[in-house]
Amino acid sequence: MVRLARLPLSMVFTVVAVLHAALVATLALVLSRWLEQWLAAAVAIALDLPLLAYHVRRAFAPMASLFRALAGTVDSYRDGDFSFGLTWRGQGELGELVASHNRLGDALREQRLALVQRELLLDTMVQNTPVAMLLVDPSRRVVHANLAARKLLGEGRRLEGQDLDALLSTTSDAFQEAFARGGDGMFTVGDEDNEDIYHLARRQFRLNGRRHELILLRLLTAELRRQEVQTWKKVIRVISHELNNSLAPIASLAHSGAELLRRGQHDRLPAALATIEDRARHLEGFIRDYAQFAKLPAPRRENVQWEHFLGQLHSQVQFRLEGKPGDRSGRFDVAQLEQCLLNLLKNAHESGSAHDEVALALRRMPEGWRVDVLDRGGGMNESVLSNALLPFYSTKRHGTGLGLALAREIAEAHGGRIALLNREGGGLCVSLVLPD
Repeated sequence: MVRLARLPLSMVFTVVAVLHAALVATLALVLSRWLEQWLAAAVAIALDLPLLAYHVRRAFAPMASLFRALAGTVDSYRDGDFSFGLTWRGQGELGELVASHNRLGDALREQRLALVQRELLLDTMVQNTPVAMLLVDPSRRVVHANLAARKLLGEGRRLEGQDLDALLSTTSDAFQEAFARGGDGMFTVGDEDNEDIYHLARRQFRLNGRRHELILLRLLTAELRRQEVQTWKKVIRVISHELNNSLAPIASLAHSGAELLRRGQHDRLPAALATIEDRARHLEGFIRDYAQFAKLPAPRRENVQWEHFLGQLHSQVQFRLEGKPGDRSGRFDVAQLEQCLLNLLKNAHESGSAHDEVALALRRMPEGWRVDVLDRGGGMNESVLSNALLPFYSTKRHGTGLGLALAREIAEAHGGRIALLNREGGGLCVSLVLPD
């Protein structure tokens, strides 16, 4: 080893300088070689990058096209067009995705076709129904009108977009009054010689968040005429039957009385005359009941104390009172309600119920009063219950079928209602509701 301490100082500096120069030269050589390699690699990458990008783009082009097609078909489905389908030759997950997408399109097409067919059927039914149908929006504009509505209100012209009130202003007063009353109801158009009867029905519902009204106008003239003819035929049969049942015995007894008088058998005349009187009075009551049912006047409603009214009713027919009315009162026509309850109580006594089982229950309801006539007779089967309130329907041999029908007329004339139901344990309950 060279001892630097023994060398001259100038020589030491020279050695250090030579070593430093050698180190710098070595580093410069290494760095130049590295830079050359990097520049060469960079140049190679720069030259190969467009070609690589081209090949990558060419390799992924089918998938990109598939994704664009999928996006396009989704947009078409959203717009309601289900006529598109996709084709993919590859397998794997993308092939399964395309197959699932095509199955979805087929299902949507089938559903759309079924929906279109149902809409076509519904539109055909709506357009060809004899019932006039109008759909009105919140601003009273006609949204939809079928052919019957166009013929009735627009002389066959389209009504969509027109104001309903302006259309009604061109109709008869009966039309305008029926719409002004609101709700459902029947009204007559024309005079007695040429009149049409309509039924008006109105229903409200929400469509697209807005309240709309559906108006139905049904012409009932022909149907009611048929029902009227059938009713008159039934009335004539009932009246003819009752008249024959009374007049035939009267004629026979009158002839027998004349024979007894000719023979001088006066002791048997009182019985014959009594029978004639009985049949004549029965016929008189029958005709009176029909006249009362046909000419029922509008009720004259007044405030009546229930206790006093029920006391008068109890003096005419026997019943047990359930519920104490006290000094409270109802508002009704005394004569009509008395006739109604007398008919109901008479039916209860004729049902086979014991006299002490016939009861009248009076209850206070939120909307008025409820009167129940109760018995423990045989009740009614389902067929009789559904027809018992119809005029001229009776299960009694000599019944006129007007008692319950008259009670219904009286209840409805007061704005109330009547209902029949069988009681648990046997018997019938006739419930009459009278509003205040």
